[in-house]
Amino acid sequence: MQKKFTPILLGSDINVYGMARSFHEAYGIKVKTLAAGHLAATRYSKIVDVEVHPGFEDDPTFINVMRSKMIEYQDHSEPVILIACGDGYVELLAKHKDELSATFVIPYVDYDLLEKLISKENFYKIADKYGLPYPKTQIIKITDYQTDDYLKCMSFGFPVALKPEDPVSWLDCRFEGRKKAFTIHDAAELKDIVTKIYTHGYKEDLILQDFIPGDDSKMRVLNAYVDKNHKVKMMCLGHPLLEDPTPQSIGNYVAILPEYNLNLYNTVKTFLEKINYVGMANFDIKYDERDHEYKFFEINVRQGRSSFYVTLNGCNLAKCYIDDYVEDSLKDQDPVYANQDPKKHVLWLGVPTKVFKQYAFENEYKEIAEDLLKKKRVGSTVFYKADCSFKRWLLMKYMFYKYIGRYKAYYQVNKGSFFKK
Repeated sequence: MQKKFTPILLGSDINVYGMARSFHEAYGIKVKTLAAGHLAATRYSKIVDVEVHPGFEDDPTFINVMRSKMIEYQDHSEPVILIACGDGYVELLAKHKDELSATFVIPYVDYDLLEKLISKENFYKIADKYGLPYPKTQIIKITDYQTDDYLKCMSFGFPVALKPEDPVSWLDCRFEGRKKAFTIHDAAELKDIVTKIYTHGYKEDLILQDFIPGDDSKMRVLNAYVDKNHKVKMMCLGHPLLEDPTPQSIGNYVAILPEYNLNLYNTVKTFLEKINYVGMANFDIKYDERDHEYKFFEINVRQGRSSFYVTLNGCNLAKCYIDDYVEDSLKDQDPVYANQDPKKHVLWLGVPTKVFKQYAFENEYKEIAEDLLKKKRVGSTVFYKADCSFKRWLLMKYMFYKYIGRYKAYYQVNKGSFFKK
């Protein structure tokens, strides 16, 4: 008999909807979410109940709301599991983990480890220690900008990738031409961008990296689940074929083909278990054809925004949490290495089919994806037959339709050189 439980999601974006849909598919339940605002992906839904608290994405509002929820659930007879669907919420849960754990299940690493992992600079130090390959990297500090020293000590040539070390502070930095991240082709352009960044309010470090050549199809994304005993129990590799071209969303995947790679699975399993990880993890990776090595860009200490591709391919994300913290059944199970059977692969799309066909790079992987489309082995996060009122269907269609204009506006400028995290 299935034990009872109560999941509460944090946020209201497409990541939240993917998790809510995973719970609904596995258990037939409607899920409550707490959020600072109501975003499109969860509007008009029958499977998500969004409770809005303005300012919830920051303290003190966050902890004040959660303390009220602790009172509300203090005598709850079943486990109440908090699942964050954004970096800010993960950080807040980890920060208040000791207090919140008195009432809730908090399936995340402790704050000290989280702070090291979400800092790209510190993540690369940990990756170095445990043998996880990553691109050649240089840190630019605000003092380096003032002296131009960063231009004199580059250990790799152009083009280079430039991104903020602190994505939260980056949200407050505004200037014309601002992007989520940059691909830069010469010293003059690098100096111009760094100057704009540091003269428009950003004061944290910048990450300068060797740009790994190749189009979107060189990317990989890997989701893993590590149980409460720090053992990897699920890994699912995805092969992105297309990314969002808009400046504020560069690097967001919009088409993912399932893939199996035992060597990558073993590399990630070893890394996560050595650092005593717990919970969901999401890695952005790119294949470097120059040395035939997969390079790791970062770890997200949560499932990624496109991670419904994992549920779509047979590894339900919600079940990981319930099997671990409610059923306590994972400790006796061997790890699941997803996508071994190509006959069961399902393509995940976050854009209209015609956008994918028009803009994805022509290669053997696109041919495989188009074959899956012909066989109707394709799915999305937001279009769900069990949650498809006319108002919701119309809004989701509009969300998808907007991608047509985005690609027309931005793709030609960036064609062949989208920034790869």
